Amino acid sequence: MAVTQLPPMALSAVSDDGGATQGILRRQALRESAARTYARALPIVPVRARGMTVEGADGRRYLDCLSGAGALALGHNHPVVLDAIRAVLDSEAPLQVLDLATPVKDAFTDELFATLPPGLAARARVQFCGPAGTDAVEAALKLVRIATGRDGLLSFSGAYHGMTAGALAASGGASAAGVPRLPFPYDYRCPFGVGGERGAELSACWAETLLDDPKGGVPDPAGMILEPVQGEGGVIPAPDGWLRRMREITAARSIPLIADEVQTGVGRTGAFWAVDHSGVVPDVMVLSKAIGGGLPLAVVVYREELDIWPPGAHAGTFRGNQLAMAAGTATLAYVRENHLSQRAAVVGRRMLERLRRFAAGRPQIGEVRGRGLMIGLELVAPETGPIAETGPIAEAGAMAEAGQAGAAARVGPAARVGPVADAAWEGAPGGATPYGASQSEVALDEVTPCEGAWLTGAEGEGARGALGGGVRQTPGGEASYAGVARTAAPPAAPALAAAVQRECLRRGLIVELGGRHNAVIRLLPPLTITDEQTEAVLDRLADALDAAISTSGTRSGELPPAAAPFAPPSAGNRR
Repeated sequence: MAVTQLPPMALSAVSDDGGATQGILRRQALRESAARTYARALPIVPVRARGMTVEGADGRRYLDCLSGAGALALGHNHPVVLDAIRAVLDSEAPLQVLDLATPVKDAFTDELFATLPPGLAARARVQFCGPAGTDAVEAALKLVRIATGRDGLLSFSGAYHGMTAGALAASGGASAAGVPRLPFPYDYRCPFGVGGERGAELSACWAETLLDDPKGGVPDPAGMILEPVQGEGGVIPAPDGWLRRMREITAARSIPLIADEVQTGVGRTGAFWAVDHSGVVPDVMVLSKAIGGGLPLAVVVYREELDIWPPGAHAGTFRGNQLAMAAGTATLAYVRENHLSQRAAVVGRRMLERLRRFAAGRPQIGEVRGRGLMIGLELVAPETGPIAETGPIAEAGAMAEAGQAGAAARVGPAARVGPVADAAWEGAPGGATPYGASQSEVALDEVTPCEGAWLTGAEGEGARGALGGGVRQTPGGEASYAGVARTAAPPAAPALAAAVQRECLRRGLIVELGGRHNAVIRLLPPLTITDEQTEAVLDRLADALDAAISTSGTRSGELPPAAAPFAPPSAGNRR
């Protein structure tokens, strides 16, 4: 998998004083909309790029873990993409043809269908949309509403589907509640307070109950839209079993299931399409970003039974972008033929393992998660260490302080941590309570005995055990929760995340922020990332994290004033 790249990444000397760069940035700030986003956090002026390397106008070089928000599956200016574009240009073919048939479109459609889940590809239709993913979402919503004759929609908390009106209404940040939101299984901040498989089960039960309850306030929806991995929501992979349950629930009620694969598609998660992990075949797939090889392209693929809308029901002038189709065909074929989705799975696991080891001694890193080369680190502001909530019936002061594995758990006065109970911890050796505390250290009115092994010495999820409803330890050291009590995650730390992003940029690494509170560091490197680049990304990120943590007031979420985008050149920071 040889990929032509710029010279190896190095902290080379700055080529000039940055005056030209600063002038461009000033003019942009004066002339462009206040709605611009990336330019605010990433004050660079890219002028040259190849693969994962971006060079700025001032001569600085960066490793790009943003990849055009996931649009560049092969990185910048990959040779097969450039060759495909040149071939169209040299052929004097029309560059824009509305929705007319062309050889370029035909080749793209063939390659796209070759990658789709077989259960969908065999009887699928494709709608070419305007050149952005949000327009494809609009088309998908319109499609299912026309096909079903229904108007409602179901989406999920934390979702992001685009910025046009219909797509935004289905996203988590919508200001109006026109679309009902179901709870997405977010283990670290579980909406039910239990996490794990039980949290996902409750999410599925909620959806099923809501749909079947005649007084639930939700009429039969035209469709359910979901992301197999929530990207903007904080890099939260949906459990495979939960996705299968959503498929069962919607199929049993004749509700079309729409999979938004705008960011997760084309090998990003370690499978060609993220739904492939679970074996789920959706009724509709929304595709954009990487399918255009870095150029604007968006499509909706759906079961032929839904194809009852009339001509012109969804249109767009630039849905015939021939350069994007050629670039997309080359990208899809290269990813498929070179098994880049499998490589993304291998490299992604390696990155997650190393980042989790790094995070183990740093409480400011609340969780490391992801799938394939879609990775997130949620940063938090630990005030006094993890705090365990004792359930919805706990009275004031009934907070358990659950420290490191094997540490003592103490509960405040007059705590009622369970619905029943005798003050004795039945079966505990020597009268010990979970986490090794003696009975004398626990002031309780009522306590629910725990089942099975005590959690002394448990690691990872096991160390999250709280005192309500009973806790059961599994052989792997993780805890399953019979009740609702669970350690509450510390508050999000968006200021710390912003500091880490700045420190990354100083070290020649471009990363994105996301998540509910913009406190998740997101990594979206190209699928062509080399082993050497992987190590460089991890080294720079770890260094940036430690630098930001050491200088930031993470206990209160406060940070010192933001520094300039780049410090003056010196022996320590030259690139």
